[in-house]
Amino acid sequence: MKWLRPYRRAFASSGVSMLNRVGLIVRGLAAVLLLLVSAQVAAAEEKRLPVPAVSIRAGELIRDDFITERAFAPNLLGVAMFIEQRQILVGRMARRTLLPGQPIPTNSVEDPWTVARGAMVKVVVEDSGLSIVTYGSAMQSGGAGALIPVRNTDTGVIIRGVVQPDGTVKVVDGS
Repeated sequence: MKWLRPYRRAFASSGVSMLNRVGLIVRGLAAVLLLLVSAQVAAAEEKRLPVPAVSIRAGELIRDDFITERAFAPNLLGVAMFIEQRQILVGRMARRTLLPGQPIPTNSVEDPWTVARGAMVKVVVEDSGLSIVTYGSAMQSGGAGALIPVRNTDTGVIIRGVVQPDGTVKVVDGS
């Protein structure tokens, strides 16, 4: 223990006992170990979300090659609702511009439109076996099942109807 003598003098002159120094070293090692363990736990809790690999413009259909995945710390995501599965995105349409690497809020995508605003659509009215067909101008875009206003091109009257999968608009009762 001859090698320890110079250090004993240094400890004695600084007024700190050897036992206190060892205690400080042990506490420091424990803090480093705790930090490493907490970093590992944080890495295990990270959340992987689908994000755009490129900018996706509003109205553009989302393809599989437009999407990649990225890890996010749970505390960075906040309370907003983000899309968590790639399958939910593919084939849908962006409602606003989606930026690369950013999580995608659930309200930023929608089903693709069957009818575009301003397009001429076939309007069908059915009642008691009677079917009347006319044409109108869609005043709003919408997918199948959406209730949209349509201006009758002959009379100028605005009616409301449900968009059908084939692109026609079926007038709802009372319109």
